[in-house]
Amino acid sequence: MSRARVLVLNSALGPLDYRVPHGMAVEPGSIVVAPLGPRQLLGVVWEPERLPSDAEVGDNRLRNLMGVASVPPLRPALRRLVEWTADYYLAPPAAVVRMALSSTSALEGARVVTEYRATGLVPERLTPQRAQALERIGDRQGLIRELATIADVSDGVIRGLCKIGAIEPVEVDIDSPYPVPDPDHAPPTLADDQQHAAGTLARDVVAKAFRPTLLDGVTGSGKTEVYFEAVAEAIRAGRQVLVLLPEIALTEPFLKRFHDRFGCEPVAWHSGLRSTQRRRAWRAIASGEALVTVGARSALFLPYADLGLIVVDEAHETSFKQGDGVHYHARDVAVMRGKFEECPVILASATPAIETRQQVTLGNYAEVKLPGRYGAAELPAIEAIDLLEHKPDRGRWIAPPLVVALEETLARGEQSLLFLNRRGYAPLTLCRHCGHRFQCPNCTAWMVEHRLTRRLACHHCGHIEPIPRACPECGEEDSLVACGPGVERIADEVSALFPEARVAIVTSDTIWSPAKAAEFVGRMEAGAIDIVVGTQLVTKGYHFPNLTLVGVIDADLGLEGGDLRAAERTFQQIRQVSGRAGRGEKPGRVFIQTHSPGAQVMQALITGDADAFYAAEIEARQDAGAPPFGRYAAIIVSSEDQGCAKDVAQAIGRAAPQVDGMHVYGPAPAPLAMLRGRHRFRLLVHARRALDVQDVIRGWLGALDWPAKVRVAVDVDPYSFL
Repeated sequence: MSRARVLVLNSALGPLDYRVPHGMAVEPGSIVVAPLGPRQLLGVVWEPERLPSDAEVGDNRLRNLMGVASVPPLRPALRRLVEWTADYYLAPPAAVVRMALSSTSALEGARVVTEYRATGLVPERLTPQRAQALERIGDRQGLIRELATIADVSDGVIRGLCKIGAIEPVEVDIDSPYPVPDPDHAPPTLADDQQHAAGTLARDVVAKAFRPTLLDGVTGSGKTEVYFEAVAEAIRAGRQVLVLLPEIALTEPFLKRFHDRFGCEPVAWHSGLRSTQRRRAWRAIASGEALVTVGARSALFLPYADLGLIVVDEAHETSFKQGDGVHYHARDVAVMRGKFEECPVILASATPAIETRQQVTLGNYAEVKLPGRYGAAELPAIEAIDLLEHKPDRGRWIAPPLVVALEETLARGEQSLLFLNRRGYAPLTLCRHCGHRFQCPNCTAWMVEHRLTRRLACHHCGHIEPIPRACPECGEEDSLVACGPGVERIADEVSALFPEARVAIVTSDTIWSPAKAAEFVGRMEAGAIDIVVGTQLVTKGYHFPNLTLVGVIDADLGLEGGDLRAAERTFQQIRQVSGRAGRGEKPGRVFIQTHSPGAQVMQALITGDADAFYAAEIEARQDAGAPPFGRYAAIIVSSEDQGCAKDVAQAIGRAAPQVDGMHVYGPAPAPLAMLRGRHRFRLLVHARRALDVQDVIRGWLGALDWPAKVRVAVDVDPYSFL
């Protein structure tokens, strides 16, 4: 190639043409360094016919490419995925490519780094901190900062141990090979229905063809063990596997289960990795050395050399939907990647999304069912507690029947879980003297009180401030009162009711890394926790055989707000958290506190009649033309200048095209009318399923101009209506 079309990593620019210097070898997919004015930008060489340029430039005016990264080119399947994602979600292709090149240090050559390890020498002057450091470090190896974190001491303590020879430096190749999983290390003993399901999934891997399959199994049915057999088949064939998990906190427990089955851990990919770990993983994935990768949704765009299987675990989870930047849904993009890679895709869930169920109904997806729990475990008995009949004591939130159940469970030496999907101590703090409510200065949202950290926090923008002694409005001291419960308040109530019980709070505030998740799992398995109080973080992926009681504190909470998926999401969430109970040989019980025990979703949970619930939900969606029978797209206009945002939103509304089968609602202030200091207006596009709504929106917005200080974002298939 003497001329190359390059997609540079700048979303404001289209593709640019460059001259390929003599002696430089590039091809479509090559990662290159391209000059742009005085700067140097990374880019990817693309096929000119697939990425038209706005202006053709003569060869004599082209600038030379400056270099080529010494990594394999992005394969055609990944380039087609980039194109599809950009087209479907109305995103700049450069923004999608950026996710594939998420470790720029991986594009450099081989590197070594200095790590440190204990030598076995015990210093003469052994302070308590030095003794603690040497004990906790053991045979581990890492950077000084990492060892200090492991030992819970300062960096200075580690450096002091280095000076006296108790810890020594070691040069490490940061691209050292990963261990290879052994597909025959510890094969499980599967029940007949599990064996049949595993055989079906494994045959799909052998066939090396695109085939999406819904693995629909009740909680505790052994879905992970079943799809592990498909993973084993891919490893035997020397092909790569990607397993997507919805939460970073689930990564550590999964790694342990994988290690037990395959003899080593897979390659992990998530936001908690250091830059050197990300570099090592990226290069191993691109070379094909990393056979199994487990990660969050961003792992979907990594440059796999030979992808043979994709698994989306907990495929119903809404956290697979990206909330900013490129608004993609990892479940749907995973299916498309499987199509381009010509490999099977497994969507594993105990509560599949209606969209997935509809694809099964249409025959686009296959389905494999696991209707019963594994071994002696049985599904828990579920009972509703009518809060109108069994009111909690004044100032309390746990109803008397649930208090009795907790007491009985403690007496038997078993574990309990109380679920409330609300972080912090209280969702609202106000002054009882003047009525002042604490609101975030950057968002139209109340500040949430966190007593563990003694802070008021906004859960939308992250703004925090200390809890004042006096009301900032009237100056009255000791007048602030917390309204409503969060998990911290429930934990306080549990501690007051059962002073001897060992209570753990599990939220994203306390479990923010895989290491913290591993610590929590270890304490649960060791029996060091009696009662867990947690948010949706504990509703999935965990297996604690001694946990026999689940209490849902406020089952009606998820039904508020008018979200079209509110009932489905509530059903999924409570069904998932209910599935934490009775996963061993001991029977489980679930109590659901609600003001509406007769509501359809509550009755479906109590009776276990999921089919009737989904049938009614699907009928309602069909009548309303809502997804998956119709299509939504949100257009969000935001600016620090409220008037400017409103003017642009109204201009977009006035320019809305008249298209048969499409309606535009708004503009109107978004429910979160201000977010991170930006005023927000929304328009909602509702279209029939067959309409190419992306093409309509592309032409509609492409004909308009707006000031640079205004942002216009499009969210195709929105999951949040805030």
